[in-house]
Amino acid sequence: MKLNRLECRFVNSPLRRAMQALVVRWFQAVKPLPPGRRVLEIGCGAGAGARMVARQFMPGRLTLLDLDLEMVRQARRTLAAASLPGISLCVADAARLPLPSAGVDAVFGFGFLHHVPAWREGVSEVHRVLAPGGIYYIEEYYPSLYQNLITRRLAAHPEQDRFDGRDLREAFDRIGISLQYVFELKRMGILGVGVKKTDGSESPRASF
Repeated sequence: MKLNRLECRFVNSPLRRAMQALVVRWFQAVKPLPPGRRVLEIGCGAGAGARMVARQFMPGRLTLLDLDLEMVRQARRTLAAASLPGISLCVADAARLPLPSAGVDAVFGFGFLHHVPAWREGVSEVHRVLAPGGIYYIEEYYPSLYQNLITRRLAAHPEQDRFDGRDLREAFDRIGISLQYVFELKRMGILGVGVKKTDGSESPRASF
C-alpha cells in the first residue's frame, strides 16, 4: 500500500532520518553483518535508510525495492549523489518479491510490513529470499500507534488483519525465522533481528 503525501513527507524528514540512524546502530550492535554480503531493503523510500545500511554494513550488493515508482526515482537520485557501488533498484510488491529463493544474506525492513495488506505473505517472501542462516532486520509499528483517532485521519494504512508482537512471533515461528534479539514497546512497535533457521531447530531468543 503506497504512502499518502503526508506520510511521504514524514519518511523523508530529518526526524525520520534520525530515527533510522538509531535503529541501524542498534541492528549493528546486536547482530553485525560481515562486509560484502548480499543485502535487500524492502520499502526503500527515498534512499536514506539505504545510505545508512551501506555505510554501517558495507554490503557487496544492495538491492532496493519500493511499491512507489516516485520513491524509487528519488532513491536513485539520492544514492547516485552518494556514489555508493553495487546498488540496484526496482518497483516491486513486498508480497511478490522479484528475487530468486535464497538469493540474499540479509533483509532490512524499516516499517514497511504494516503497510502490506497481505503481511503474512510479505513475511513468507522475506523467508523465501533469505539464504539459510540469513538475517532479517525488522522495525515495525503496531495498530495502536497508527490506527488511533488522530493517525487514521492523517495516514493511510490497511484496516484488516493487523499484527502485534505476538502475531509476528507466531508468523516467524511458523515459517522458520527465529527472532533472536528484540526491543519492544508494547503499544507502539518492535525492533527485532530474526535468523532463518538452517535445520528446523529452535534457536535461543534474547530480549533487550
